[in-house]
Amino acid sequence: MTETIFKRPKYLKDAVFHYCPGCGHGITHRLVAEVIEELDIADRSICVPPAGCAVLAYDYFDIDVGEAAHGRGAAVATGLKRVLPDRIVFTYQGDGDMAAIGTAETIHAANRGENITTIFINNGTYGMTGGQMAPTTLVGQKSTTTPGGRDTKRDGNPLRLSEMLALLDGTIYIERVSVTSPKNIRAAKKAIKKAFQIQMDRLGYSLVEVLSPCPTNWKMSPVDSCKWIDEYMTKTFPIGVIKDNSENK
Repeated sequence: MTETIFKRPKYLKDAVFHYCPGCGHGITHRLVAEVIEELDIADRSICVPPAGCAVLAYDYFDIDVGEAAHGRGAAVATGLKRVLPDRIVFTYQGDGDMAAIGTAETIHAANRGENITTIFINNGTYGMTGGQMAPTTLVGQKSTTTPGGRDTKRDGNPLRLSEMLALLDGTIYIERVSVTSPKNIRAAKKAIKKAFQIQMDRLGYSLVEVLSPCPTNWKMSPVDSCKWIDEYMTKTFPIGVIKDNSENK
């Protein structure tokens, strides 16, 4: 007698992904779908993806999805949550969206303590539009707009958005994870589940930042991309809990 121990999550559609080979979006999508299934919240979950590689999230998540204009995920999620407070509302945003054009909306939603959750995909590049430098691009990292590497005198330093948000009174839980190994993937799922539970408990704003490989724009193999995150990216963006005030509420 055979036993199925690994299968497609119930709320992840049977669709061919458009993501590049080795991209971390597929793994993160699966984790979110697994958490939604385990918490039994699919019938009241709403995903808000703005522009970016994840703009087609509605093709993959078998839940309600409401698109937002570029960078406006937190604003749209705020409106949805205030009108429908019983829903579980989460944004799914990349660093080119959330840490650039969407910085203001994100900071103010977090500062107000909006009871929403954000899944923040950080791959250090503008993935969808060709690999330009993003606010999170590492110092010295090459991109289509920094072929010689990011220069702090010209381009500034990488933006540590999660650490910035952790300073705000309205944020409850912020953790940075990665999807570079089975161990890290398990930790990422645990963080995502906790972030959703915090919203379900009506505690306030929660965020999980996911360090995600982008082999195509980094011009690396998927294996080397994961190694690069572990060996270099985590020096600028260390993984771990950045803020957790859930026990104080």
